[in-house]
Amino acid sequence: MSVIYDKVAFIGLGLIASSMFWAGQRAGVVGHATGFARTQQTRTTARDIGLCDDIRDTLIETVLDADLIVLAVPVGAMKAVAQQIAPHLKSGCTVTDVGSVKREVIDAVAPYLPETVHFVPGHPLAGTEHSGPEAGFATLFDNRWCLLVPNGAASDAVERLGRYWRALGANVDMMDADHHDRVLAVTSHCPHLIAYTMVGVADDLRRVTDSEVIKYSAAGFRDFTRIAASDPTMWRDVFLSNKDATLEILGRFTEELFALQRAIRTGDGDHLHDYFSRTRAIRRGIIDAGQDTEAPDFGRRKD
Repeated sequence: MSVIYDKVAFIGLGLIASSMFWAGQRAGVVGHATGFARTQQTRTTARDIGLCDDIRDTLIETVLDADLIVLAVPVGAMKAVAQQIAPHLKSGCTVTDVGSVKREVIDAVAPYLPETVHFVPGHPLAGTEHSGPEAGFATLFDNRWCLLVPNGAASDAVERLGRYWRALGANVDMMDADHHDRVLAVTSHCPHLIAYTMVGVADDLRRVTDSEVIKYSAAGFRDFTRIAASDPTMWRDVFLSNKDATLEILGRFTEELFALQRAIRTGDGDHLHDYFSRTRAIRRGIIDAGQDTEAPDFGRRKD
């Protein structure tokens, strides 16, 4: 496959950016990749594992002459990063992000970018509960969706970014920012919040000690709460940035939960069976769509 971007700059070197680098190497679609992380420790780790062709110590050095800049930092940090890099961006380059909300990112980043730059927000629907540069692997995006928000950018810039994501293994679709945030409140944000809450409930039940929760964790508890190990800074920013959609979906969830409580209390087995049958069919649809693959513990470069 031919090179799509001569130079890609990754700002933030966690799971997503590191996986993008390894996937780009696998596909051979990036001429040169440079990276930056806020802490010296992360930059050192990235250098030690061979992440990117070079790791720079400043934001400005990282973005100079880059054709694609990937903002892979928490949503709350996007504005400050955009302000710093804006005067140093190459004319005609594309800026994208991998944040889990889109309206807040657009409002934070777009006002600071020059008119000669294409801003195409993005969101790969892939991840694990692990974080940091060592968490990345080349197959993370295979057969997963990446949603792009054209946001008025030139069609050729959007198409080029789409080709890049497809080369990384993803399926690509376009979506309006506000619709994206509402959809993700259902499919990602609220499930994470509920998982965090369930772990908190287990911790609060003093009748069940921490050791018993760990020792006797059934598969349901382990699988459901796995995502509660995700990066707390990222998820704090997600909920604060997408609060309206999240609160709306939580309200609907509460209504459904009350209905199930009533069915259990009144012994309405038919309602429970019908509800579980319907939701099982939805779950099977997720599996049939190929969106239920587990993250492997391999695939990243070890040298």
